[in-house]
Amino acid sequence: MRTLIALGAVLLSSLGAPPAPVPLPEQMADTGGGSQLITAEAPDPGATAGTLTWWDRRGGRWVAAGSAPARFGARGLAEGATRRQGTNTTPTGLHPMPYAFGVRDRPAGTRFPYARVTDRSWWCQDNASRAYNRWVEGLPRDCRAGEAEHLVAYGTQYAYALVIGFNYERPVRGRGAGIFLHVNGRGATAGCVSVPADAMRAVLAWADPARRPHIAVGTRGGPTAITRY
Repeated sequence: MRTLIALGAVLLSSLGAPPAPVPLPEQMADTGGGSQLITAEAPDPGATAGTLTWWDRRGGRWVAAGSAPARFGARGLAEGATRRQGTNTTPTGLHPMPYAFGVRDRPAGTRFPYARVTDRSWWCQDNASRAYNRWVEGLPRDCRAGEAEHLVAYGTQYAYALVIGFNYERPVRGRGAGIFLHVNGRGATAGCVSVPADAMRAVLAWADPARRPHIAVGTRGGPTAITRY
């Protein structure tokens, strides 16, 4: 009798069991070539909330190491290649993460280069400035204060942050500047991706620059589907 029950269980398992879900990174066109990846996925382009997941490549497979609810721009997401500055949209695409920073001390376990914010720290977003889309210590003359973020003024959001390398290596004027993964504020962001503070600390403790982590931002489907990147 036990043998028959066991055989029946095997048959049911082989015939009716759904296939294991394919991890999101396995479905993507590119993951950046490293063995760590962060995905920030929204249900659709107009969404201001979704899910951030951080992944490890282990034994030839991608395995989720953690996840958290995420927030996006107040006007949703936009294709990174054609996004315009000042639209309050989060740019989609696959991006490197050059370094971390924060108003607070480096969290325990952080391996990324970590810049501590001072009273003189600004992020220049002035399209006319030579420092466009760069951190500066002391505001340059050609970067207007009204076109820059005084980082220390965002003590909650920038308690801890990772720079998202959108429009960073070879900046295109007017495409956007100052896109980060940072701690949640009161609501949707101005174009960044944000998560709760404990999740941000967990990501910083997990991320290893030697493993070349990237962040992929996108939607579940459509022209901005995260699987395209």
